[in-house]
Amino acid sequence: MRAGQIMIRKLSVASPDDTVERAATLMARVNAGILPVVSAGRMVGLVTDRDIVVRAVAAGKPTATCVVDEIMTEEVHYCLEDDTVDDVARRMGALGVRRMPVCDRSGALVGLISLDDVAAHLQGDHLLADALRKIAQVSRAPRSV
Repeated sequence: MRAGQIMIRKLSVASPDDTVERAATLMARVNAGILPVVSAGRMVGLVTDRDIVVRAVAAGKPTATCVVDEIMTEEVHYCLEDDTVDDVARRMGALGVRRMPVCDRSGALVGLISLDDVAAHLQGDHLLADALRKIAQVSRAPRSV
């Protein structure tokens, strides 16, 4: 099975010039924790609910005027729509991510795949277990508090 067969195709996206408040409102409206950031038809980053909390709110930036470009994650790991789900699961595990944008061969954003999507369709349970274990290890990495 290929990533393009199980990905979410209907995406809400943010613009780098959107305010953080607008991005947060959109996330709440569509019940999402992540928005691809798109400029001139190309994905230029991702903004997550964690980015909003850590890079804007906790940093004291005014969400009504701070723009997504200031807080988004620019280094985006993605997969291709014709990658196998097994390969995507392995990659998500290696990177410690729960969601991954899906692009076509030209680099255009065409969807988003989540660990839930992979779990629902993965044939080899051992691959899913390995991916989950690696993601959990990254999530439990020691942090200063």
